[in-house]
Amino acid sequence: MNQELMEALDILEKEKEISKETLFEAIENSLITACKNHFGKADNVKVEIDRETCDFLCYAEKEVVEEVEDSVLQISLEDAQEISEKAKVGDIIRVEIKSKEFGRIATQNAKNVILQKIREEERSVIYNQYYEKEKDVVTGIVQRYIGRNISINLGKADAILNESEQVKTEHFRPTERIKVYILEVRNTPKGPRILVSRTHPELVKRLFESEVTEIKDGTVEIMSIAREAGSRTKIAVRSNNPNVDAVGACVGVNGTRVNSIVDELCGEKIDIVNWDENPGNLIQNALSPAKIVAVFADPDEKTAKVVVPDYQLSLAIGREGQNARLAARLTGYKIDIKSETQAKDAPGFRYEDYVYDDEDYEDYEEGDYEEGEYEEGYEEDYETADPEEAEYDTDEEMSADVEETE
Repeated sequence: MNQELMEALDILEKEKEISKETLFEAIENSLITACKNHFGKADNVKVEIDRETCDFLCYAEKEVVEEVEDSVLQISLEDAQEISEKAKVGDIIRVEIKSKEFGRIATQNAKNVILQKIREEERSVIYNQYYEKEKDVVTGIVQRYIGRNISINLGKADAILNESEQVKTEHFRPTERIKVYILEVRNTPKGPRILVSRTHPELVKRLFESEVTEIKDGTVEIMSIAREAGSRTKIAVRSNNPNVDAVGACVGVNGTRVNSIVDELCGEKIDIVNWDENPGNLIQNALSPAKIVAVFADPDEKTAKVVVPDYQLSLAIGREGQNARLAARLTGYKIDIKSETQAKDAPGFRYEDYVYDDEDYEDYEEGDYEEGEYEEGYEEDYETADPEEAEYDTDEEMSADVEETE
C-alpha cells in the first residue's frame, strides 16, 4: 500500500475539497505525459491505479513481432517470451514501465500536470460554491480599497464591491465585517470573479428572510419592496395565516427584528406596510404614515389619484418627493397626489367622484391628531409656528387689536 500517496490525497480532499477520483485521474494523466516526454510518444501507454491501496502500474501495450521496427510500439518474440512464455507473434503484450526511469524533465512535467489539475479543480470548486450563493447574502471582511472599489474577503475567495454598488453614506474600515448581496459570479482563467452589492433591494429582502422566521417558513410573504439605498426602504408584506400579523412579525418585540436590520444597513429607515389586493388600499398603505382622504386607482392605466388633507400634503409627498416615489415603486402605480383644496379646484380632477366614509373622514379633520403620531424622520418636514407669532400678520394689526381691547 502506498501510504504516503494515500495521506496526501486525503489532505487535498479535505483542504481543497477536491474529490479523490479527480486526483487519481490527474496522476494517471501525469504519468502518461511523463511517458510521452520520455519515449517521444505515448499512444500505447496505459496507467492503472488501485483506488483502495493507491498502488499504480504504468505499462505499454506492444505488438509481438519477429523483427522490431519501432521499439516503442513493438517487441521482439524473444523479449516477449521472457515476460510471458505463451507469447507469440501478433499478440499484444503489456510491458511494465518503471516510473523511476523517467528523466528529470519528464518527472518535472508530470508534477506540473498534477499541480495544474489541482489548481483548476480548486478554482472550479470555489466557483461552484459561490455560484450556488448567487442572489443571496453573505458575510465578508473588508480588506482594502482598490481605487474607489472595495475588496471584500468572503472566506475562500475575494469579492469586489464596485463604487456603483456602494451606499454613499457608508464608510467601511479594513477588517470590518459587513453583509453583502452577491450579484454575479463569473468564471475566469484567474479564478471566480464575484461582484457584490450593498444597494440592491434584494439585500433588504434577504436580511428579513434570515431575521424573521415567519418569512423563512412561508407564513409571511414579502410581496414588494422599494428602496433608496442609505435613506429609506418600503416593504409590503402579507400573512398566509389569519392569526399572524405580518407587520408585527417583521417588526418583532419592541422592534428587535427590524432594528437589527436597520443597524446592519447603517441606520437606513424601513417602513413596513400591509399588502392588499385592492390597489386603492395598497396605495393608501404605501403612502403611510400620511393620512389619505380618498384614492381612485385605474388598474388598466396603472395610475392613481390621491386626495390628502391640506396639512398632510407635505407628509404624503415626503422630503424631495421620496415618500411618493417609493410608494409608486412599491405599488407599480403612477401616483398623483393633491390636497383637498387642490383637488376641488383642479380641472379634470373631479373631487365629487370620490366616495367618502363620513366616520373616517372626521378623523382627517385638520388638527384631529395626536402629537407624536408621525413616524420618526418625518417630523422635520413640518414647521410648527408659534401661536403668538402666527396670530398677527403685522405690528399694525396687533396694535389695532390692543386699542380695541382697551
